[in-house]
Amino acid sequence: MEPDRYLKALADAARGLDPDEVTAAADRIEAAWARGATVFVVGNGGSAATASHMACDLAKSATPGLAAGNRVVPLLDTSVLTAWANDVSYEAVFAAQLATQARAGDILIVVTASGNSPSIVQALTTARTRRVETIALLGFDGGRARSLADDVIMVPADHYGVVEDLHLAVNHMITELLGARALASSSVAASPTVGGTR
Repeated sequence: MEPDRYLKALADAARGLDPDEVTAAADRIEAAWARGATVFVVGNGGSAATASHMACDLAKSATPGLAAGNRVVPLLDTSVLTAWANDVSYEAVFAAQLATQARAGDILIVVTASGNSPSIVQALTTARTRRVETIALLGFDGGRARSLADDVIMVPADHYGVVEDLHLAVNHMITELLGARALASSSVAASPTVGGTR
């Protein structure tokens, strides 16, 4: 695709994003952290890089200053992934980790353009059986993941590059929103009572 056409496709898809879907995902993450839950993040290939980036941003950018960090775990350790892939199957690499680490009330975020990757579908299925809430960043028609996730953020595009670019933008929107909320909350908590105490 020529650069001008790519930029147009990117802009068109960006305009088609639903801000309410982004806000709903941020709300779910905020509520999970308020109850002490852990957020797990997964993805394959380029989406694995986005998932890792998202885990970094959620753990740091969504927490102001040196406040107690919120628990975020990217299930992307190379040794663990290759052990499960070698000894069981690649399809199980995320689901197996969830089965041992996740608890009811935690959150799983999946990043996948097609929504049909077997490892992602298995992870979402396992999350459902363990009462783990789910958020899916998707593209194309959402694939099988669309009906398995609690919250869905759809990038309205059928080009992998455009979808992956905007998944990273969605990550930044979520972390910016959560970071701003956390900062506002900490500022209110630190403010002295108006008029002093009596």
